[in-house]
Amino acid sequence: MPAAFDRPDVLRRLASTHFDVLVIGGGITGAGCALDAASRGLRTALVERDDFASGTSSKSSKLVHGGLRYLQQGDVRLVYEALHERQRLRHNAPHLVRILPFLLPVFAGKGGVVPKKLSRALGSAMWMYDLTGGYRIGKLHKRISPREALEHMPTLRTDRLAASYLYYDAQADDARLTLTVARTAALDFGAAVANGVGVLEILKDSAGRARGVRAAADDEELEIRADAVVNAAGVWADEVRALDEGADPHTIRPAKGVHITVPWAKVRNDIAAVVPVPKDKRSVFVVPWGAFTYIGTTDTDYDGPLHDPQCTRDDIDYLLRAINFSVTSEITERDITGTWAGLRPLVRDAASERTADLSRRHQVQWSPSGVVTITGGKLTTYREMAAETIDEVLEHVLGAKVLERAQRHSRTKRLRLRGAAGYEELRSSELEAAKVGRATLEHLADRYGGEARTLLAMIERDPGLSRPLVEGLPYLRAEAVYAARYEMARTLDDILSRRTRARLLGRDASAAAAPEVAALVAPDLGWDRTEQARQVDDYRQQVEHERHVPDLPETALDAAMGA
Repeated sequence: MPAAFDRPDVLRRLASTHFDVLVIGGGITGAGCALDAASRGLRTALVERDDFASGTSSKSSKLVHGGLRYLQQGDVRLVYEALHERQRLRHNAPHLVRILPFLLPVFAGKGGVVPKKLSRALGSAMWMYDLTGGYRIGKLHKRISPREALEHMPTLRTDRLAASYLYYDAQADDARLTLTVARTAALDFGAAVANGVGVLEILKDSAGRARGVRAAADDEELEIRADAVVNAAGVWADEVRALDEGADPHTIRPAKGVHITVPWAKVRNDIAAVVPVPKDKRSVFVVPWGAFTYIGTTDTDYDGPLHDPQCTRDDIDYLLRAINFSVTSEITERDITGTWAGLRPLVRDAASERTADLSRRHQVQWSPSGVVTITGGKLTTYREMAAETIDEVLEHVLGAKVLERAQRHSRTKRLRLRGAAGYEELRSSELEAAKVGRATLEHLADRYGGEARTLLAMIERDPGLSRPLVEGLPYLRAEAVYAARYEMARTLDDILSRRTRARLLGRDASAAAAPEVAALVAPDLGWDRTEQARQVDDYRQQVEHERHVPDLPETALDAAMGA
């Protein structure tokens, strides 16, 4: 029975319903598990302590890809599976997942991605990438001349540039993908999905079997009853296991990944690129994002607070060294308009010294109490991970008793996500383009798909909602109101960091706009002036902390963009 994506209603359902499956964690894996379970007909709930995608799932490289470097490491099966899932995501979420060409420049001499004399070996790897899944999108790699490489990225250094490669992957806004999966589970299949619900205890019956959780939401406690509990808490999975098993199993080895955002004009890449890091065996992505380009990622061990990974001065220097090795434009800290740091929940392996060498494969296991834990994996393979997890739940926890009213096998291989229906028609609509402008229509369609019609109707009723949410960024005031009304945004940070990506693109500009944004959404979120001020202060403190740790200067967007 479809349900509203309304938090007060969901909290009542959580306290009054006995569920088949309760998922802990609202990242992409947890949302995927909730959708897989609910679409099979299981009574499903999902709780997230903070906000959907507030951890790793909003801080990735935003790529839906096989991972060329995993192929070079010999993990052909992982690449094959990831590229297969990439194709499914293109079908299931065409409004969120788009093909993105990649330039792999080959630099001759010391420090390049690969010595020029070994470029043929790289070509062989490219053919392997095509054979493991690239051919499915109808685009194969090709070798291109230095001149052709410069046409795609004219800032490349020409003194060492050799014949390079062009290949294809895909890109997606990770936070919007996660939210869309969660909303699909709730609105289309009746899952009870809520953020701001923290788990305090795993409840067990007299036989020691997990039968739900005790949780806290809005300073009140509630019990959520379920026959099966899934731990999809990402880097916090060991904390949930400690609640269940009584001790921290130390199975997660967090690896920190950092990205920086700079004005596109500093790089001028019309496609993504993979550039080498001098004196390292790694490379980083350089990805265009509208008027900006983001650069990343790092891959280092992390032993700090899981809730507060931060970009450090060393991270900044590493990424600036990488990009300035390959381009002539000399990018500095004053060009950085945004940063983000996330933690990969890698499965610990004592045999690997570097986190970069750890497998990105996932692992599903269950405890004596029956709690099923899913760890590891990649954004691209979330659907497959979720399907395997719910298979385990059915086989080892729920068993045959639910199969009379639920399906044994996953239904998500070809299950289209919210917004997929009507996307192409809306994006190409001349009527709607005449009302709001072609650029605005495409922006909204590419973020909300067919559901953008709701935002267009809001703008038609109140044309002021078509104004920029943050000056210099692509997001509209309507998007903040929509987030408050229909996307379970609870805080200013939810709106500026994840429902839109204003903080990632223009950190200081988003902080400057915070009072106006708070006033805009206050009527829908019930904020009085005191709460608005608290939200603004909290958001600005987060931004200040993010800038202070690596000692970055404030960056005004108009100055950074050369206005």
